[in-house]
Amino acid sequence: MSYRIGSGMDVHQLVEGRPLWLGGVLIPHSKGALGHSDADVLLHAICDALLGALSLGDIGTHFPDNDEKYKDIDSKVLLAKTYELVRAKKYSIVNIDSSLCLESPKIKKYSGQMKDVIAKILNISTDDISIKATTNEKMGFIGREEGLVAYATVLLQKEKESGER
Repeated sequence: MSYRIGSGMDVHQLVEGRPLWLGGVLIPHSKGALGHSDADVLLHAICDALLGALSLGDIGTHFPDNDEKYKDIDSKVLLAKTYELVRAKKYSIVNIDSSLCLESPKIKKYSGQMKDVIAKILNISTDDISIKATTNEKMGFIGREEGLVAYATVLLQKEKESGER
């Protein structure tokens, strides 16, 4: 059985007048992430981790920010398309570990919803998804609430070929 590990990260500016999407969930907040798509840093980090595990490049390679068809696209669609690439290589997800780094809002009460959304897209159990959050202790661009960061690590497992034990 073959295993592959991938890591991903994403960062976006926070600005007024944009919705804040995290893990496929709309989070009430005075600022949202600025980006070509809906700028969901968590889903983007997971996409990059999945792509990286299989040496398939990065999210910008598959969904370039200069392509108008991805303008304001729902990142849940990007995650689903990324997962199709993983499935095409005959891999499945063992687990996902992720971290969000932002000063506010507190996301603990939304993490269950995020796990539900991600699990449904990736056809895995919510028990196989970890979403943690931390602040930057008021330091740097995150501490000043100018931006946010997400990190993700995934473990993939090659599916057994027919006749393989």
